Amino acid sequence: MEQKKLVYGGALAGLSLVVSLLIHFPLIPQAPFLLYDPGDIPILVAGFKFGPGLGLLLTAVVAVLFALITGQGGPWGVLMHFLATGSYVAVAGFIYQRRRTQNGAITSLIVAPLFMTVIMAGANLLVTPLYMGVGREVVKGMLLPAIIPFNLLKGVINGAITLLVYKRISNFIEEPLYKRGKATTRVRS
Repeated sequence: MEQKKLVYGGALAGLSLVVSLLIHFPLIPQAPFLLYDPGDIPILVAGFKFGPGLGLLLTAVVAVLFALITGQGGPWGVLMHFLATGSYVAVAGFIYQRRRTQNGAITSLIVAPLFMTVIMAGANLLVTPLYMGVGREVVKGMLLPAIIPFNLLKGVINGAITLLVYKRISNFIEEPLYKRGKATTRVRS
């Protein structure tokens, strides 16, 4: 099972990185620098399927690779990426691991964005002044019109998409390779 976790975890991390690189756009007009990308979805799937520990590991790997590939954010960007995605994945994965039901999934995807939003409000107050060279008052002024709504919206969107795709991906991971495509294979005599 450990080998399977690593293989699928690596594939989901790769998918997360590719999606983050290809799809990103602003959600909040007042803060066009806050870009949404669906890269958290594959990591959330991994956190649900294999637990929050693997989700956190994949978050760290993707955050570092994204910064290295794009040159964006540097160490502060890696930290903020890890805090945002990591807090979401850790909470969602933890709750879902305790209650592996649809209600457990829904609960986790309601609580996790709220937790992430609180973490990111605090992290922005601490890190953004250092990273962007602005005063803490400027960041405080951005919390309600931009930072908090952005994180809530991002969490809700990622959670909704994860709910839609998780079961199909989970079933794909569970199905043995030798059974895939067997129904369509014909032997001619």
